[in-house]
Amino acid sequence: MRTLRNLLLFILSFLIITNWNIAKAKTNPPTVSAEGAILMDATTGEILFQKNINKPFPPASTTKIMTALLAFENTKLDDVVVVGKKPPFADGSKIYIFEGENIIVKDLLYALLLESANDTAEALAEHISGSVEEFSKLMNKRAKELGCENTNFVNPSGLYDGKHRTSAKDLALIMRELVKYPEYIEIATSLSYKIDPTNKSKEGRPLWNKNKLIQKYSSYYYDGIEGGKTGYTVQSQHSYVASAQRNGHRLVAALIYDKNKTYFEDTINLFNYGFNNFSLIKMFKKGDVVTEYNEKNLNIKLKASEDFYYIKEKTSSDNAIFTLENKDLSSQSFIKDEKVLNASIFYKDKDLGTLPLLSDSDHIIKADATAQAMSKFSKTTVTILSILITLITIASIIIVRNRKLRL
Repeated sequence: MRTLRNLLLFILSFLIITNWNIAKAKTNPPTVSAEGAILMDATTGEILFQKNINKPFPPASTTKIMTALLAFENTKLDDVVVVGKKPPFADGSKIYIFEGENIIVKDLLYALLLESANDTAEALAEHISGSVEEFSKLMNKRAKELGCENTNFVNPSGLYDGKHRTSAKDLALIMRELVKYPEYIEIATSLSYKIDPTNKSKEGRPLWNKNKLIQKYSSYYYDGIEGGKTGYTVQSQHSYVASAQRNGHRLVAALIYDKNKTYFEDTINLFNYGFNNFSLIKMFKKGDVVTEYNEKNLNIKLKASEDFYYIKEKTSSDNAIFTLENKDLSSQSFIKDEKVLNASIFYKDKDLGTLPLLSDSDHIIKADATAQAMSKFSKTTVTILSILITLITIASIIIVRNRKLRL
């Protein structure tokens, strides 16, 4: 009996230790082979995994997500692009477009994102900005607007250039913006597409998506994937950027300068790490009553001016809290839906930012009301006096002229 009992205790202990290790492993971030890598929550911008996220590398064809973003922002999908002289001679991957060929933006975007066509990247660049050089300036301007700090683009395709650089974090910021376009997701998750014959091509052009995470027959298929873009040159090595969404929670992963070409499995591990260990919490919805202000006989409700989200660890029992700005509202006049206070929000002593709060009612101090009335009266008086002065001046001029005529 003692032997049996010891055996059972051993088995039980083994199971407890094994289960504990598995649970612990879920909270451990994965390893990735890329030199730069990031996992970002798309809603809040919070970084859930990082590795050299600000170090610039040559991004190869992941550059094309910026080209696609600018196409969505500056064109319509049915706009007709007339191909210029230079795009047909672009180096690298291409669908062999012709000078003078009429192709709609939608078809060029499919070729850009599915076949990674450099000739269509240049055609879009010239259509939007007139030249590759001017388009590169637009790329860098937009990158700065998105918060990119380690990016310098010199072409729309990602062909290697010693000055063409970006970082894992900057790639994630660009993808975070691009994935807001449903049209992008539709294109990026298409297995195939066919460009119809054009004025310069009698044959249609079939296109195939090289992104294995969207291929349902692939062992790399990932449920919730919204699209992604690969990149490779000899000098740039491999790179990849993608987004995925589950139950309203969207994550963006970016890997850059991967010598081992493990970006598909590494991205899957990053997404699993994010979805398994973190939750997106909607703390306040726009218009929700956050709190009440009760000071010096002033009683008003304060509402959220916008939605506020934060990321919470699934194993944590802590919730975000907020503190109100120390401000006396009783001595101020304001109207309904005016911003009157800020709430500072914290999670585990981490500052998540501020949420402006709106008043749910008017609060007009009598002195202010009187001052406003006097101000209106003064303005009216000034206006009337101005009109009278103008009329008197005109009358004086007429009288003087009449006297001169009599003389």
